[in-house]
Formats: sequence, structure tokens, C-alpha cells
Amino acid sequence: MKSNLISINDIARALGISPSTVSRALKDHPDISTETKRVVKEYAEQVNYRPNALALSLKRQRSNTLGLIIPEIVHHFFSSVISGIEELAYAKGYRIIICQSNEDYQREVINTQVLLDNRVDGIIISMSKTTTDPAHFKDLIDSGIPVVFFDRVCEEVETDRVVIADFEGALLATSHLIERGCKKILHLASPQHLLIGRLRLQGYLKALSNYGIEYDPSYVLQCDTRQEVTDLKDQILRLAPEIDGIFAVNDFTAIAAMQLLQENGYKIPEDIAVTGFGNDPIASIAHPPLTTVEQRGFEMGRQSVEILIRRIENPSTFIDFQTRVIPVSIEKRASS
Repeated sequence: MKSNLISINDIARALGISPSTVSRALKDHPDISTETKRVVKEYAEQVNYRPNALALSLKRQRSNTLGLIIPEIVHHFFSSVISGIEELAYAKGYRIIICQSNEDYQREVINTQVLLDNRVDGIIISMSKTTTDPAHFKDLIDSGIPVVFFDRVCEEVETDRVVIADFEGALLATSHLIERGCKKILHLASPQHLLIGRLRLQGYLKALSNYGIEYDPSYVLQCDTRQEVTDLKDQILRLAPEIDGIFAVNDFTAIAAMQLLQENGYKIPEDIAVTGFGNDPIASIAHPPLTTVEQRGFEMGRQSVEILIRRIENPSTFIDFQTRVIPVSIEKRASS
């Protein structure tokens, strides 16, 4: 099917002048008469002419387009990151192409290739939880594409990173449970090949150590989605009579665990206190409202794109790779 987009050549044919004259008239070149500029611009507006972005990017060796790969757009955290990225990127004259891996390694690989094919100037990535082979990330680096990882980072690739203070957040959440009297705290954890999963587990363990509470390995379950709470419900319910607290790696898992316990006769927080991580809007309307760690996704997005644009606009300047850590705070609510 033939494209209906109007080109400079189309305008030139319609007006009986050369394409180079049209091009220079549209750019207000001083060699072109005022009358010719007027005629060309009026006609271009009449036929809804738009410059060919791909042709311009090839000429300038820059597309002013950034790629973003995230696990799931539906999560408030990732949508707030997108808002932070877009606010600064558009202010700086950049557009965003957003890809969703849907927590799928193969789709993530395809996403990286799509962004390369579209000649993006740089890419911001939060890694899929199913990704264990970093080859496609290394291919990006080898292609000369600046990359910034945020939240879930690839440890095998040396590049810029923006992360949450995951260890400190887990330490805050677990310490809060202990300070309200909990001594047997179940941790619903992320996969341990992810750095955020390990750091949040380490924060949980550090809180136990700080308060002289012995670590029980049976109180750590890999369970970081609502579906996994359902899959592990028998195991969680077997532990329920002996535990008095739960620290979940994210809010969705925490709320799913609360609902499971409530359906089986447990009162929150009287029998079991619960904390999450993320401060998703659903945390404030859960029953009871969920105590959780605030992640500041918007700020994470802004800082990620700030670093990336600096890399893109200073290609010949040596800048050490950096890891920026976004501080956290705890929102105390009725679940604890």
C-alpha cells in the first residue's frame, strides 16, 4: 500500500520548483525569497506536510528517541517511572518508545532488537525476573548504545544504574514489625538471582540480627506475586499458627497474603502484622490499609533519563559509570 505522507518531492512537483528549494524554504534559508518561503510554507501546511523523522535522524546521526523496556506497565511503580522519564525527556526534546517484556526473557530480547532497529539514541531498562542470560544487554553495549538500568539491574553489564535503597527499605519494614512485638516473621521473597531480591532478603536478615532474633530458613519463601501466594497457600497456612508477622517483597504479594489469612480466620494485625514494599495506591485502600515502603518511582525515572541524556549528548567525554540510590521511607498503616 502506498503511503499517503507528503514528501518534499511532492511539494516540489506541485509548485514546479526544485526539492532543494523547498527544503531551504522550509528552513528559512536566507538565499530563498520571502515570497517563495510563504508559498512553500502555506502549501506545506495545507497538505499537512511533516518532516521525515527517519531521514532527519540518519542525517544528524541522532534520532532524539529513547527506548524504555519495563516488565509490566500495569504496575503503579513502573507507570510512575514512565511519568518521570517522559517529563524530563520531552522537556529535553526526546521522544520515548516503550516496550513491555511482561516478565518474559524472549520478549525482552525481541524488545532490545526492536529498539536497535528503530535507531534509538539510548535505552533505559528494568530487567525481567526470568532473565538469566545477559547476552542481549551486552550486544547493546557492543553496538555503542548507552544503557541505564533501573530497579532490576543486570550485574554482569557495566553501565549506569538507578536503584532503590532496597536493603534499607527491607531493614525498615522488618524492624518496624519487630518493634511492634513480632518475633517470628515470614519473608515472602523475590527470586535470588535478582539483586533486589537478595538485598531485600539481606535487609530482613539484618533486622533480625540487630534485635537478636535467630534466623529460621523455613520463614523465607520465594513468593512475589499474587499467583504464587495462591500456589503456596498450603505452606503459608501451615506456618500461620506460629508466625506473628510477614514482610513481603511487594505490596501485591503482601495484600494477597493478608486476604488469604483473613479468609482462614486470622486477624490483621492482631494475629499477624504485615508490611509490603512499594507504596502502590492499592496499599492505602486495602483492608486494613497496608504498611509499606515508599519507592519514589517518579524520581527514579527522572534520574535515569537524566543520566542517559548526559551520556548521549557527551559521547566523547569520559564519565565514570555511576549507581544512584533513591532513598526510601516507611508508610505506617493499620496492617501493622
